[in-house]
Amino acid sequence: MITTNKKPSRLAQAMLETAKDMKNIGVLDEAAYEKITVRHLGVTDKAKVELLTGDQIRALREQAHMSQAVFAHYLNLTVGYVSQLERGAKRPTGAALVLLNVIRRKGIQTIL
Repeated sequence: MITTNKKPSRLAQAMLETAKDMKNIGVLDEAAYEKITVRHLGVTDKAKVELLTGDQIRALREQAHMSQAVFAHYLNLTVGYVSQLERGAKRPTGAALVLLNVIRRKGIQTIL
C-alpha cells in the first residue's frame, strides 16, 4: 500500500536539519536521532501487510513448534482467538495481522 504524504513543513525540515547536525557533532546519539518519526521524514511507502488464511496462520505456528497457547501468549492474544483464526472463523486485523506478517517474513525469533 502506498500513500502520498505532503512534503515536510519548513519547521519540520529545520528541526530535521538541526537534529542531523546535532548527531554529526556528537550532541545527539544515534538512538535518539533514529526516534524521528516517519511522518517527519516524508516517507511515502508503508510496509505491505498481507491477509493470511487460517491454514497459513496454523503453518506459522507449527513452523515455530508452538502450541496455540504459547503462540497466543507471544502474540498477546487469547487461545480462543488463535483457534478462530486458524479455523478461518475470524480474520486477523490490526496489530495481530502486522505481527503475523512480521513472523511470516522474518520468523518467530523476531518477536521473542
